[in-house]
Formats: sequence, C-alpha cells, structure tokens
Amino acid sequence: MLAFPQKPSLVAYVTCGDPDLATTREIVLAAIDAGADVIELGVPFSDPLADGPVIQRASERALRQGTTLEQVIELAAQIRKASQVGLIVFTYLNPVMRLGVAKFCAAAQGAGIDGALLTDMPLEEAGEYLREMRRRDLATIFLAAPTSTNERLKHIAAESRGFVYAVSRTGVTGARKQLPDDARNLVQRLRKYAKLPIAVGFGISTPEQFAAVGEFAEAGVVGSAIVETIERNRGREPEAVAQFVKQLTAHRAQQSARKAGR
Repeated sequence: MLAFPQKPSLVAYVTCGDPDLATTREIVLAAIDAGADVIELGVPFSDPLADGPVIQRASERALRQGTTLEQVIELAAQIRKASQVGLIVFTYLNPVMRLGVAKFCAAAQGAGIDGALLTDMPLEEAGEYLREMRRRDLATIFLAAPTSTNERLKHIAAESRGFVYAVSRTGVTGARKQLPDDARNLVQRLRKYAKLPIAVGFGISTPEQFAAVGEFAEAGVVGSAIVETIERNRGREPEAVAQFVKQLTAHRAQQSARKAGR
C-alpha cells in the first residue's frame, strides 16, 4: 500500500538486476528494514534518457544479466510476500508497450505492485494506460518539472494517483551537493492543484538534503546515491545500502525520539 507514514518518508530507488536479481531482492529488504517507506523498482532500459551516468551504468550491468520487465514484476511478487511497503515500478514506456499495457497492468496487480511511473509517457497519449491502471486499482504517478506550466501541473495533478513526483531540477538524475531552490518553488506551485502527497526527487544524496525536503514535501526520493552505494560495495550491497538508508533517516528518527520524550 502506498503511504507516507513519516515526514519525510523515504522513497528508495534501485535498478533491478544490478548486480543480479537475487541480490536486488536482498538489497530491497535491507532498505525496508533500515527505514525505506516506498520502493521504486527500476526496470533497466537500453536508452535511459532521464538518467545520469550512475543509473546508466547500473542499467547496462542489469541488461547484461538479461533482466526484463517480467522478471522485475516477479521480483516484486517475492518482495510483497515479505513486506507490505509501497512498491512502484519505475520504467520507460517501451518495455510496457512490448509486454502490452493490459498485460502489464494485470501482472502488476497480481504481483501486489501498487503503481507505476513511466518516465516518458506523455499525458496526452496516456488514455489506454490510464484506463487499464484505473481498472486494476494501480496508482499512476507522473513527473512534474520546474519548467512545467501551471496548466500542465493542473493536468498532472488530475491524473496522478498515490503521489506526485516533483523533479527538483531540470536535467537527468544524479547526486548533487545542494538541493535546488526550484524544488521548494515547484512544490508550492503543485499545492494549488494537488491534494496528493508530493515526493521530491532528482539529486537528493545526503541526510541534510533529505531532512530539508521534509520542510516542504511529504517524501524524498533517493536513487543515484543508493545505486552508487551498490556499485561501490560489491559483495556487501545489502549491508551497505542499509547503512546508507539509516544515515539518511537518522534525523527523522531523532525527531521522533524527541517528540516521544516530551
């Protein structure tokens, strides 16, 4: 079930199949145990236009393993048996079209997946996708960018379910030293149209940045920093990711402890 029980909640992204699907499962379960609230299961794609070099490299490694959308859905089913956290498929449109929109939605529902984010799905061409996702009670998550017009944000808010993904800046994914001012401004603009929770992503890589997101949004999405942690810790990926997730959420835990002590 998609829920943001803490502020900020952590949406953790992994590229499935990097280094292999069995390890991805252990990484995801370790991240959940360490405090991740929602998991984005990234489907490796040969031309990941929205992703920076870290996730591009991870996609290449996963594709060399032969990782497919169908395998990612099966992985989600395995994770669902062990946990009830939110599970989102993060993919490009092409793998879904190759499988078939209706077949994808049916398989996702059967696996216990909560929703999907298709990064390059144009809203204007999403009719069949929206119908099939609604029929299966799956959340349709769309990206809102700082360059989006107010009319565009209104349209995104109207078609989104689960939460709205606010892109903190223009460009591709990747860790950044500072959280752009564009992120706060975009969330403020979205609030005029969206009643759903808002998650901010693209560039969040430190505990300080993650804590800062909690001042104006319900959740922060961390992707490249987690994928890079996996890349740098071969042979101990689950432990390294768990440690990193705990570092990200330490401020949140301290706040909860202080409130409990009042």
